[in-house]
Amino acid sequence: MKIVLASDHAGVALKKEVSELLVSMGHEVNDLGPFSSDAVDLSDYVYPAALEVAKKKADRGIFIDGVGYGSALIANRVLGVDAVVCQDPFCAKLARQHTDSNVLCLGGKIIGSAIALDIVNVWMTTDFLAQEKYIRRVNKVKEISKKHLRSLDEI
Repeated sequence: MKIVLASDHAGVALKKEVSELLVSMGHEVNDLGPFSSDAVDLSDYVYPAALEVAKKKADRGIFIDGVGYGSALIANRVLGVDAVVCQDPFCAKLARQHTDSNVLCLGGKIIGSAIALDIVNVWMTTDFLAQEKYIRRVNKVKEISKKHLRSLDEI
């Protein structure tokens, strides 16, 4: 799978560990930065990465900031991105099984690297439960997005 990574300065160290894990799992990783702990604006990195997912240039994205919510707020503004914040492996499993999420957001200041890597592993290896009730629910959310967000070809 092609995975795009992005962060802000608070997520750089954890992003490097996540990248190494993904490569060891056989995934192709595209890290859009940043690459140092110098202060940056999160949207400068997460927005282009979210576009990569929406344009299907990446199968999934993993974005890391201080708590994860900033990344999710930015990413979910892009039609075709379904970003979730997970702080434990159980949430990561349900986020894939029930919502078919394509972007995982992590908080580099909230969770340690051991738990973060476990979350990534679970999220990456869990499939969507393509049962009627979950398909129906996911489709309802997609319809809401289509109603309120512009498609990329309109931008």
